[in-house]
Amino acid sequence: MSKTPIVEVINFGDELLFGIRENSHLTYLGAQLARYGLPIHRNRVITDEAEEIKRAFLEAWAHSDIVITTGGLGPTADDMTRENIAEALGAELVFEPDIEALIQARFKVVGHTMADHHRKQCYRFVDGEVLHNERGTAPGMAYQCDGKILIMLPGPTNELIPMFEKEVIPMLQALGALSEEEAYLQIRTFGSGESSVEEIMQPVTKAYPDLTVAYCVHYGIVDVRLSSLDRKLSMEQLKAIGQEACVLLGEDFVCFGHCSLAKVVFHELRALDRSLAIAESCTGGMLCDAFTNLSGASKVFVGGVVCYANDVKVSKVGVPESIIEQHGAVSAECAIAMASGIAERLSTDYGLSVTGFAGPDGGNEQNPVGTIHLGYHSPVGVWCKTVRYAGGRLDVKARAVHAALDWMRRKLRENKVAEFLSCGERD
Repeated sequence: MSKTPIVEVINFGDELLFGIRENSHLTYLGAQLARYGLPIHRNRVITDEAEEIKRAFLEAWAHSDIVITTGGLGPTADDMTRENIAEALGAELVFEPDIEALIQARFKVVGHTMADHHRKQCYRFVDGEVLHNERGTAPGMAYQCDGKILIMLPGPTNELIPMFEKEVIPMLQALGALSEEEAYLQIRTFGSGESSVEEIMQPVTKAYPDLTVAYCVHYGIVDVRLSSLDRKLSMEQLKAIGQEACVLLGEDFVCFGHCSLAKVVFHELRALDRSLAIAESCTGGMLCDAFTNLSGASKVFVGGVVCYANDVKVSKVGVPESIIEQHGAVSAECAIAMASGIAERLSTDYGLSVTGFAGPDGGNEQNPVGTIHLGYHSPVGVWCKTVRYAGGRLDVKARAVHAALDWMRRKLRENKVAEFLSCGERD
């Protein structure tokens, strides 16, 4: 395609409009397409009603070069996206025996027989392409007509993501609609707000008139995306500019790209060949979850305890009762005892802990709602850090997890020389 295609995403499903399910499809597709230089121009969420499906699709088809739909490809009576869009296009659907064979094989693996209502998933557009679904029974569809591209994806996220990455991205790249390389360089930072990061980077960004800078903030992380209008700056030039910015950002620089804070910590610990255990209270397992989301996490992460009640802090983590009696469960002293206790109980080199008042209740004069104490146990010492956040309970918990991971990232890098010496002495 000679010009940048206009892209519209239509999410079908009453469950999205009723608030039963979050529209994570738009977030995912927007991030993936923008990463390769193809931004979404418009998005709509549409009910499962037949006439609404046809009307919304025809409007999008008239004004866009690429239309991506999600949902409505399953076997139930309200899954009518395929049939209604085919009718709107005046396109014929034909039964595909190969799809039926794949669905039958999938049911056979789990000891079931394919029901008759699954046959509605076995139809495809004449001259259309079937997109393989490796995790479900509803195949995706790709169809080209009048110089436009239609891509139809299933609703379940765990089915949509591998289909999009393995089938759709290569197809769009082959058609020239999607760049073969990433369209921007991302710099991930933590520790300074968006305006502060912008100010820090100004000496670099002002020196390049063809540079486009965009900022994205989420739970303390500030992502900076460097790109160039009309590709006047190559990716190699963007990387050189990124290196200049990295120097200015100092310790706030986390990484280039999209690595999570947990993954950065994971790599640091792998380099040291050391292990980690976690004790968390107010975050309720979210910190452990950040590590178990990583493939191969067991090479570093041994385990953790959600010690929400005080007696669990004492019995399972080894926090002395006297510390809770004298200082309280939400205190620097308790955070340190949690970090050291979990490292001792699980025989790990490092311990990380979180305790605090996530709100909306609790808190006191010394530790108001939003106060979080972080504990860190390492081969070269133990520390505590206190942070305070405003916002709702879920926001405070998410920010506390990021704060704990970023603090450990900094401590590992700060003490790397001492820790490597400790490794050598121990070995």
